[in-house]
Amino acid sequence: MLKHVLRLAAILVILSVTLTTFSLEVADAPSAVPAPPIAKKDPKVTDINGHKLVDNYFWLREKKNPEVKAYLDAENSYADALMKPTEPLQKKLYGEMLGRIKETDVDVPYKYGDYFYYSRTEAGKQYPIRCRRKGSMDAPEEVVLDVNELAKGQAFMAVAAYSVSDDGNLLAYSTDNTGFRQYTLAVKDLRTGKLLSDHIEKTGSVVWAGDNKTLFYTVEDSAKRQYRLYRHTVGTAGPDDLMYEEKDERFSVNAFRTRSKAYIFLISGSHTTSEARYIPADRPAAEWKVIEPRKQDIEYYPDHNGGFFYIRVNDTGRNYRLVRAPVGSPGKANWQEVIPHRAEVMLDDTDFFKNYYVTYEREHGLPQISVADLESGHSHRMSFPEPAYVAFPYVNREYDTTKFRYSYQSFITPQSIYEYDMATGDATLLKRKEVPGGYDPSRYKVEQLYAAASDGTRIPISIVYLKDAKLDGNGPLYLYGYGSYGISVDTTFNSNIFSMVDRGIVYAVAHPRGGGEMGKTWHDRGRMMNKKNTFTDFIISAEYLVSKGYGSKDKLVIEGASAGGLLMGAVTNMRPDLFHAVIAKVPFVDVMNTMLDESLPLTVTEFEEWGNPKEKPAFDYMITYSPYDNIQKKAYPNMLVKTSFNDSQVMYWEPAKYVAKMRATRSDHNTLILKTNMGAGHGGASGRYDRLHEAAFDYAFVLNQVGISE
Repeated sequence: MLKHVLRLAAILVILSVTLTTFSLEVADAPSAVPAPPIAKKDPKVTDINGHKLVDNYFWLREKKNPEVKAYLDAENSYADALMKPTEPLQKKLYGEMLGRIKETDVDVPYKYGDYFYYSRTEAGKQYPIRCRRKGSMDAPEEVVLDVNELAKGQAFMAVAAYSVSDDGNLLAYSTDNTGFRQYTLAVKDLRTGKLLSDHIEKTGSVVWAGDNKTLFYTVEDSAKRQYRLYRHTVGTAGPDDLMYEEKDERFSVNAFRTRSKAYIFLISGSHTTSEARYIPADRPAAEWKVIEPRKQDIEYYPDHNGGFFYIRVNDTGRNYRLVRAPVGSPGKANWQEVIPHRAEVMLDDTDFFKNYYVTYEREHGLPQISVADLESGHSHRMSFPEPAYVAFPYVNREYDTTKFRYSYQSFITPQSIYEYDMATGDATLLKRKEVPGGYDPSRYKVEQLYAAASDGTRIPISIVYLKDAKLDGNGPLYLYGYGSYGISVDTTFNSNIFSMVDRGIVYAVAHPRGGGEMGKTWHDRGRMMNKKNTFTDFIISAEYLVSKGYGSKDKLVIEGASAGGLLMGAVTNMRPDLFHAVIAKVPFVDVMNTMLDESLPLTVTEFEEWGNPKEKPAFDYMITYSPYDNIQKKAYPNMLVKTSFNDSQVMYWEPAKYVAKMRATRSDHNTLILKTNMGAGHGGASGRYDRLHEAAFDYAFVLNQVGISE
């Protein structure tokens, strides 16, 4: 991320050039602090459900308006000026974080067809290099895709689809060079290294048929919803054959091929309902058939093994069961139960191999993995050694195998790739990510705590801190939260956090309702007309940690991103006295205006997560928590708000408008920073070194707020 660090005089020159957009009014501001840009007001009034929504900063949506860019540039200059005293600390933090990364490294190879595929990194290069070797890892290396080459001359580069044909000759891949998550599909001949003429815009899923020449791909509509499936023959100019179009704007489509290679599935799904179609992978011209017609609030997801489709479905309970049906007649009338629904166990996903299947479950807030023998029906669950951790599948491309690979990690255990023998139950560690610089996990303590909500619900909190830390209620405390879409925020390993923990900060993650940590009902109890449970759960988690001495509210910093940014905005409005500082990244804070605009990405598809504000009961509820609509004239915590100009999930104008209104309304003179990455999207910078610079900026803000200067 490019940083413009300017002296106050230079900032004032920039601001004076754009006085038609914003002024320099800072009433009673301390003289040593430069004046923040004050956005002009140009009211837009929306009459809805007997309510007038007044949006003074609607004009900031005009992405091509030079005044908009000038305002964001001025905010960036202001942010850099305020953060300039922390530049030595930022530099030190960057060095620390970089020192914990093995810059030249190789991932664990996986076998697919005749080749072993892997990804590696080289010191000084921002992106991975994807390679393969034929037959064994002793064979000569072939570079399949060097993302550094793709990124030359680009401010941003991301690879989404990466799929090799069965014969190993062709690579289909898709790239985004803006951060807007619009991907362009290309096909590379791996025998010659040359790109073919195939070039398809705005793609999503990419799947090879069994003939090594037919590709199925999905494309997005004007609201970035994947809604059509096409069939394409490599090397032809088209037009391609439209296989399916999803008419219901709540639904998106995605396609995949089973590990058995026998079938291609097309899933059409909303936040609450799904429907699956299929064809044999070796018959790309076959007619697509429906497994079971969609039914509102019923989700099902198929896989294949032998003569059966195995289907994970929530028809008898929210946490799913597993059934199977003959591939010739897979409708519900022929479903045979394999694993019943269990109220306390969420069946998250399944993986099928020729003679075994693996289930991924959640129980008591933690992920679990079980392995079952298809012939005997015997199953067993793996055991994991820590109180808070995450375990999930690694790359498993082979079907006829007894070996299953998974990744295990925690706050203090680096990513560890294991190969598990499903026949014997033996696990072999293949590689643990090396953490240079003398990292010692024995210095830290990990705990899983529970805070009691007002209705008695136990809210999980995962924490890590130095073993010798004094938990006397006077120290600094950092608390992260998300709590939406049924997504679980587990305790992954991130070596960056030790730049906080080693300085005495207790690092915590709250798991409020709305997430998926405790199963599907946990999600249900924090969405739609229950959404405010997410916010009160987070507040209770913070109060609990403070009451137990894990930190002081005067040194409490909270953070959330995207829907977690909504959480930050809501709890900051509700309890500004509880938090000393807030980091809100790409925050979904303009709930009402966004959910009233069906032309925007995600709006219609997310009516089943937040509600449709055109319906009065939903409007009356949502307006009570929408952060942008509830900013009041009162004292707020210190705040760092971050966004990206090319964000396609939460448009840049939401955080920009939020900060503009906050500046014009709040009664305090606490720090309020808006930092915009002008060349990235929802996830920030794409290069690994650029991401470290962004992290150093954020961590410097946190440390500065809790009184740690070096």
